[in-house]
Amino acid sequence: MRKALKSAETGHFHIDINKGICGGNPIIKGTRVSVASIAGFYIMGLGAEEIQRELPHLTLAQVYDAIAYFLDHRDDIAQQVQKDMEENVSAEFPAGRF
Repeated sequence: MRKALKSAETGHFHIDINKGICGGNPIIKGTRVSVASIAGFYIMGLGAEEIQRELPHLTLAQVYDAIAYFLDHRDDIAQQVQKDMEENVSAEFPAGRF
């Protein structure tokens, strides 16, 4: 069981994948900030410095690595961004509320 929770190797210094954190989606090491969150800001047109100002507990190197990971895995992360957006809308406007 212990092995199942170990981090997977991503090839990116600041990115970690751990099935026990954030559903196994890629995150910034040592945080619960997902690469999809960073990618969402990036897709909206924010640059790395602007993203870092929004998430000041991250270093600029972590943000750049998350963007690089996103660009290396664009399809997978874009699907996660879309799923996160749909979940946020569903939470804000639950079915049958209107």
